[in-house]
Amino acid sequence: MPTTIPTLTDLHARGAAQQPTYPDAAALEAAVAELRQRPPLVFAGEADELKARIADVAAGRAFLLQAGDCAETFGNVTATNIRNSLRVQLSMAVVLQYASQVPVVKVGRIAGQYAKPRSNDLETRDGVTLPSYRGDAVNGLDFTPEARVHDPRRLLDVYNSSAATLNLVRAFVNGGFADLRTVHSWNADFVRSSNVEEKYTRLSEEIERAMAFMIACGVSDDALRTVHFWASHEALLMEYEHALARIDSRTGTPYGTSGHLLWVGERTRQLDGAHVELLASLRNPLGIKMGPSTTPADARALVERLDPDAEPGRLTVITRMGAGTVRDALPPLIEAVEATGRKVAWVCDPMHGNTYATERGYKTRSFPVIWDEVDGFFDVHAELGTWPGGVHIELTGNDVTECVGGVHELDEADLATRYETACDPRLNRDQGIELAFYLAERLREDIARRGINPVQAFEPREL
Repeated sequence: MPTTIPTLTDLHARGAAQQPTYPDAAALEAAVAELRQRPPLVFAGEADELKARIADVAAGRAFLLQAGDCAETFGNVTATNIRNSLRVQLSMAVVLQYASQVPVVKVGRIAGQYAKPRSNDLETRDGVTLPSYRGDAVNGLDFTPEARVHDPRRLLDVYNSSAATLNLVRAFVNGGFADLRTVHSWNADFVRSSNVEEKYTRLSEEIERAMAFMIACGVSDDALRTVHFWASHEALLMEYEHALARIDSRTGTPYGTSGHLLWVGERTRQLDGAHVELLASLRNPLGIKMGPSTTPADARALVERLDPDAEPGRLTVITRMGAGTVRDALPPLIEAVEATGRKVAWVCDPMHGNTYATERGYKTRSFPVIWDEVDGFFDVHAELGTWPGGVHIELTGNDVTECVGGVHELDEADLATRYETACDPRLNRDQGIELAFYLAERLREDIARRGINPVQAFEPREL
């Protein structure tokens, strides 16, 4: 078990990928020094509790819902935006939990998802070339020389925005906003006001009867009003993550205190690279993004490097294959990881492999194609006898028009109406809830086929 954190010098010597190019070294050093003095954003004990829940996911006793913005922005850190995002994720979780009768572990892409890897360092518009936008943690979205400068003071803004977000989320989930009765009423509104299939209306009515039964049986208000909700993000920026890596006073081991679950991305998962080296030293639960270029040997080496002790709940493998590839590319990776003896949480990211550009230049994703990848993910696990542990979704709680399809049948002409993302297209509120109803039906089928006893798996505190 690691007891030290690699130095920044050692990490950068490995050639850290996708890092900013700061013009002022002194300003960067000052920002990092200030971050090192700030309190942790999350605590080691919280990360340990999430690890225990992910162990249940890996063992087939729970399902993980990881969702949130593609790229958070400082301007969107408002009570309304945070509330709306939390609301849609809680709504989805209620549907999934009732249908599957196993706990749903709720993890947000939130309070840290301010940096984005990019395919190109530069962007050209109308003959003008500037640095690409790398997220509010690095530079501004406006296409001006001033906004696109890589500014290390933004790292402090990331910390402040993340702290404000976490404070509000904790208040919401503990203060009654997440009350199961209220959350279900949002889903009931959705099925009443949308052109959904009759079976989803029936499922909503089933949930309503189940809640009435629980209340009649005297289930405590605390059980109905409180949920557990964790924060996650891609651990992309070396200076930020290193400054918030701390030695836990209880165990003397390192934790990343910028978020509960940290993941390494498809572009930064080099086995000998800085990102894998840093995350390997931390005791948090970790995620690994794997795309279709991942070989079975890559998958095996990564899980062995990041989880040398085969620790339950340590790893979540987030696959992003594309709908047309998932059924062929995923099985060899699952077989390679399973052969190591490790039980990881297998999670499907159906967003990143299914992005395309319209003739008018909008990046978008198709709801039916997104679902096709999820369906293929379930098919593969059914064939191999492994547990499809969760989904990783880019979405917002707002009524945007960024992905086509869904219950309101958005088409490419609708994208201009409310296309608001700072980076990649997200499902809107209704598309997210609709996806949950699709998932609910598929989960019910899989659980019935596997013969899982929901009473043994279910924990009332997970309401």
